[in-house]
Amino acid sequence: MNVKRFFMAAIAAAGVLGSPFSVAGDVEDGISERLSSSVPGLKISSVKESEAEGLYEVQSNNGDTIYTTSDGQYLLTGDLLKITSNGITNVTESAKAGGRRNTMKNHGDDGVISYKASDEQAVISVFTDIDCPYCRKLHDEVPQLNDYGITVNYYAYPRSGPNTPSFVKYVSVWCAEDQQAAMDSAKAGKTVAPATCKDPVLEQFKLGRRIGVTGTPAIVLEDGNIVRGYVPARNLAEGLGLL
Repeated sequence: MNVKRFFMAAIAAAGVLGSPFSVAGDVEDGISERLSSSVPGLKISSVKESEAEGLYEVQSNNGDTIYTTSDGQYLLTGDLLKITSNGITNVTESAKAGGRRNTMKNHGDDGVISYKASDEQAVISVFTDIDCPYCRKLHDEVPQLNDYGITVNYYAYPRSGPNTPSFVKYVSVWCAEDQQAAMDSAKAGKTVAPATCKDPVLEQFKLGRRIGVTGTPAIVLEDGNIVRGYVPARNLAEGLGLL
């Protein structure tokens, strides 16, 4: 569910605008306690002062961000923007990028299918679906990305979800004796021999949902920023400062 709809529906049902907690207590703990008790299903991972004076940033475990006043009585959903000398920056997305970077770092790259650059200058984490046309287009350019010094680590994100043909196909690729060869064949639309084993496909799919992947390909950069959708290899290299 969209974060705005989730919070508006939950607030309407729970009557979150009750009397404020005492400001004499710890503000962050008070906000966390009030929202957790008033918004069913909300699991808060952090509460801290935002860049905007008077607002606190609340991060939930599923990667959503909301803002609240110090008394927890008023809530804002959506992106917080800041006007700077260089234009407008998205404060909310910057915060999400930091959280996404930490989540990816804590998860690690065990279980990825990796196409390593011989002269590695950067690493991108690509959440991919075997049957996604634009994922296949990006895969065709992996050799070019490697030539630019970009290592590609594939994480599973079958968009149709668990126990679907795309999901089963990714399991077969991961369990193949030669994962790269199986991935290359699958991305080319060829049949991959069915195979099963103890695999990380579901775990990687859940990781993708946790960091906010909504479609494929989703390219997570080392700083936690995410590029949604296909981008030509040269553009990626330019964006990473490699050209």
